[in-house]
Amino acid sequence: MASSSKRKEVYDVFLSFRGTELRNNFLGHLYKALDQNGIFTFIDNDELRRGDQISRALMKAIEESCIAIIVFSEDYASSRWFLEEMAKIMECKEQKNLTVLPVFYKVDPREVRGGRESFERALAKHELKFGKDSEEVKRWKKALFDAGNLSRWHLNDGDESELIQRIVKEISTCLDRTPLHVAKHPIGIDSRVVKLKSMLNLESDDDVVMVGLLGQGGIRKTTLARALYNAIFRQLRVRVFWEMFEKIQKIRRI
Repeated sequence: MASSSKRKEVYDVFLSFRGTELRNNFLGHLYKALDQNGIFTFIDNDELRRGDQISRALMKAIEESCIAIIVFSEDYASSRWFLEEMAKIMECKEQKNLTVLPVFYKVDPREVRGGRESFERALAKHELKFGKDSEEVKRWKKALFDAGNLSRWHLNDGDESELIQRIVKEISTCLDRTPLHVAKHPIGIDSRVVKLKSMLNLESDDDVVMVGLLGQGGIRKTTLARALYNAIFRQLRVRVFWEMFEKIQKIRRI
């Protein structure tokens, strides 16, 4: 039974994965999509993955996340480090009500929960090193079994971009943070959003910041305002997006 202990939620999403190739492709695209939709996501760096033990900084990041996405790939279980990370995530699911959403990336969920194929080979090596009946191996097996039984996303040879859109949509729904529609192909928006964000001074203690975008019609002011809102609205305690342009135009006609 999950306990009702409260935790300080700093991150919307914690990403657990293994592999540079995965980071540079699927994970990189997923992280960018989450970020563009205002979803504050923790992704590790190499400084947190040194040594045999899971770092305190990483444990803290897991504990302070609302949702954890575990991306199971072929070599995920070959590292004791990642098994510890995954076990910590499943522990927080039971004890701190962390939402866990697995992605089975080119592996079958049955391989994960049943210890088959690459997972079987990886666990066999861990058993040789730590002992078949060691508490560590037992904990990892249980965590893999529990995570493998969570029904979510399975990608084999499908469309990765489509899956990423589905993940972002579900995460947004879970967080009750559905972003505004910007444009089907918002080319050139990102750099302008970055420039505007730097002007907002979001780290200041001011209670209210007001921004006005002025210019002639048809230069995509509303598109830019929506994209800016999507980039910062999770940082705001109270957030309202009010499109005044049409209202002002109506007033001018009267």
